[in-house]
Amino acid sequence: MKVGLAQIDTRIGDFEGNRRRILEAAREAGARGAEFLALPELALTGYPPRDLLFDPAFVERATAVTAEIARDLASGPPTVLGAPWPSGRSTPNHPGLLNAALLLAGGRVYAFRGKRLLPAYDVFHEPRWFVPDDARGPVEVNGMRVGLLVCEDLWDEGYACHPGPALRSEGAALLVAIAASPFRAGILAQRLRHARRVGGLLVYVNAAGANDELVFDGGSFALGSDGALRALLPRFREAVEIVDLEGTRAAGTADPELGSDQELYDALVCGLAGFVAKNGLPRVFLGLSGGVDSALVACIAADAVGPGRVVALALPSRHSDARSTQVARGLAASLGIGFAELSIEPLYLAAQGSLAALLDGSPAAGVTDENLQARLRALVLAAHVNRRGGLLLNTSNKTELSLGYGTLYGDLAGTLSVIGDLTKTEVYSVARWCSAHRHSIPGFILERAPSAELRPGQVDPFDYETLSPLLESLVQGRGASGGPDAERWRLALRAAEHKRFQHGVILKLSETAFGTGRLVPITRAW
Repeated sequence: MKVGLAQIDTRIGDFEGNRRRILEAAREAGARGAEFLALPELALTGYPPRDLLFDPAFVERATAVTAEIARDLASGPPTVLGAPWPSGRSTPNHPGLLNAALLLAGGRVYAFRGKRLLPAYDVFHEPRWFVPDDARGPVEVNGMRVGLLVCEDLWDEGYACHPGPALRSEGAALLVAIAASPFRAGILAQRLRHARRVGGLLVYVNAAGANDELVFDGGSFALGSDGALRALLPRFREAVEIVDLEGTRAAGTADPELGSDQELYDALVCGLAGFVAKNGLPRVFLGLSGGVDSALVACIAADAVGPGRVVALALPSRHSDARSTQVARGLAASLGIGFAELSIEPLYLAAQGSLAALLDGSPAAGVTDENLQARLRALVLAAHVNRRGGLLLNTSNKTELSLGYGTLYGDLAGTLSVIGDLTKTEVYSVARWCSAHRHSIPGFILERAPSAELRPGQVDPFDYETLSPLLESLVQGRGASGGPDAERWRLALRAAEHKRFQHGVILKLSETAFGTGRLVPITRAW
């Protein structure tokens, strides 16, 4: 049987737009000879719809559009589509929905299979809206018994009863797993491992694109009965592919294996592009300081939205190295992005006059003075966004966010934190890869000592090569083997919780990012 895999990018709540994209993919697959088509988990609503599922009108619209799509596809191949579906078990405080794989055939919903293993960890809170489906056997599709799985149903670690083997035991010759599995570094290898443990013919269709902090990397695949790849779709973009499950692997269906730095870079480009496009934003702004963090964000932004929609501002102070502005200007020119230089000195002098009593030379006054400069830079950036329209990008990295090494309403400002889930050492690694393969980054930026340039001769007081992995180990919940200083950094991580609580949306790259997947109270005794 020739199966179509359609890894599409849908927008949360955009029923008409999602319907068009589903129909386009179905028509393309049908024209290319597909006898059966699979689309991602909750493709109809976009993933994750979260508390929109508490709105009865939202659910009713989803059900109505599902029926429309079924009628539109009446003459095409049977199609598996991810959508919410009533279970008959709703309560006043719970919608009682199934996260379902719907089989559309003959102009109607011919069969459905709800997700049985509902994740409740990290960014996933599915029991809040969904209920687990009962065990249901395979369905008949073009003479073949097919078992339908939804995302987590394919992942077998930690589950006493795994749906995949159960469907095999009931005679399923083919398993079709539809997913909206967010990107995490190295995730494709994990998906393949789980799929091969189930065994036999298997098709896995994952979402592509991005919604808020989640990036969906596609990478859909088909496995033969021997576990060998029959197809591997591209990463980080939409694609429709037709796979002959009984044939050999078709040429040209797979991207070359991505290295970790390229994978991270491409994920960030995808995440930023999705956020800007789906929120209808005309342009993005960032402060381009001459440091590695903002340089990497500028490169990502140029690739994500196009250089003509990126504006970089150099905001030097009396403490800035003249080379910082010089390399920032050169990088902007090489990227083709907008650039302007505006010294904060006049604003700083005015603020000094107004706040003279707070800047009396004491140690606390020194911090006040540094934070004042950072906030003046944010003031200028915000004014440009307000005047011209668009989005302010934050350029802080994960190590800084772990330490709280940043100024609230200053360098921590910005709606979208592009590299907030990259440690400082990862920033350098990805920036060097970018400089070698995408955009040349001046050597001064890559080799200089990190500095906020808020006082004479300032450099960051950290050994990032040692500290970044130690802090990341703490964030990931693995503890830390850092000798007598480990407790110091644990307390620093804890003390900065209030800053992260007010931070912008952070594009997720790791198993645990700051954001909706890490819910730690600010006020606590533990």
